[in-house]
Amino acid sequence: MLNQQVLAGRWNEISGKLKEKWGTLSDDDVRAFNGNVEQLVGRVQHITGESREAIEKFLGQIADEGSHVAAGIRDAMGARAAQFVETAHDGYDAVRQRYSDAGKVVQEHPGQSIAVSFGLGLLAGLGLALALRKGASESAFSKGRAASEHYGRQMFDALAAMMPEPLRKGR
Repeated sequence: MLNQQVLAGRWNEISGKLKEKWGTLSDDDVRAFNGNVEQLVGRVQHITGESREAIEKFLGQIADEGSHVAAGIRDAMGARAAQFVETAHDGYDAVRQRYSDAGKVVQEHPGQSIAVSFGLGLLAGLGLALALRKGASESAFSKGRAASEHYGRQMFDALAAMMPEPLRKGR
């Protein structure tokens, strides 16, 4: 059976179906129920002459249709949530595998790993120093930026050449 929550939540749909089923109902007739299901049934019964059971059955069918739609939406959302969880799990597994691979490379090539880490730290420090540099005019900043980009590319190429093969494939 239709309750007040369903009635209030789906009022536009329900009022349209009521007027479609019983064409003698006006907008004012269906609006006058004040949110009370019993008042609505009584009003429709009074205006149309339809039996109370027929009106309640019709309203129950409308409520059932809405519950089927809600169940479909709930099922679709559940499927999307499961898909999201699966994708997140796959991403987590990929990160764990990369982390494990990196650990193996560090164990196999500790010297090269330290050199790569040092170079990356140096590049990060240079970039930060240029970004925080105070009092530089725009033209001096542009020149410094171009020089640091050139130096950074050279450093990156040199570090890439030193990287072990398994790490180079990942970039």
